[in-house]
Amino acid sequence: MDVLEVLNLGDVAHNFSKMGMFPVFDLAYYIVSILYLKYEPEVARKSPVASWLCAMLYCFGSYILADVLLGGCPLDYFQYNSHILLASAIWYLVFFCPLNLFYKCVAFLPVKLVLVALKEVVRTRKIAAGVHHAHHAYHNGFLIMVIIGYVKGSGVALISNFEQLLRGVWRPETNEILNMSFPTKASLYGAILFTLQETHLLPVSKTTLICLFTAFMATTKVILTARHSHGSPFVLIESWVCHLLFGSPLGGGEEEHHAAPAPVAPVSPVKTKEEFGEGTRKRKSKKAE
Repeated sequence: MDVLEVLNLGDVAHNFSKMGMFPVFDLAYYIVSILYLKYEPEVARKSPVASWLCAMLYCFGSYILADVLLGGCPLDYFQYNSHILLASAIWYLVFFCPLNLFYKCVAFLPVKLVLVALKEVVRTRKIAAGVHHAHHAYHNGFLIMVIIGYVKGSGVALISNFEQLLRGVWRPETNEILNMSFPTKASLYGAILFTLQETHLLPVSKTTLICLFTAFMATTKVILTARHSHGSPFVLIESWVCHLLFGSPLGGGEEEHHAAPAPVAPVSPVKTKEEFGEGTRKRKSKKAE
């Protein structure tokens, strides 16, 4: 007998996977996404248009990039007026609310933890929807399914350098491919899992996988946010796998990969005044001879 049936979790997973994301979950997603923009250098008052465009990228960047990769119109998602208006209202309140009251309320840690958990619900749904969409277009394109699911889950992180240009900033070292954060890594692993499930290589129902992956993402992200940590629970496993497959140092953390010691340049001997004067005298004596 299935364990999920004994625990009566099958119906719970099914009902959970059928829950609508708008407006509650999407609202939390937009708030947390725009909060990250608030932490960046202030551009809202200097250039509200650039700030609004960045906010839209934070909220809808994953849809834009996925549409581009699948040959669709990058502006296609902007036809949903209710989502655009909701995200725009959140942007205005975060940056221009009197006395900064809205920002102070949503940035209050207990409230923020709830919003972060709700955002991970949306992230999981986006990964599953991206894989399903790619599977419908490319039935045997396993890599395409993984890429689209990965893009849908990673959000604006994969086009962060383009978003920085809108704010007049250029920091290529922050490229998410080079320095993958926990949500980006988890989106990649989640895309692989949902691709295996979509192609019937993983003997788990989609509703169950959505429920379990959402629980993992929400729990981990809440713990990391509460501890103000930017780490990843995958570091230990990744270090073992990289050591096994690529020969990288075992047990090396992210800092070890990204902060390689600078090569020490050979130090050329510096002549003292006495040595320099002695050399000059020798040259003069040779000329005299």
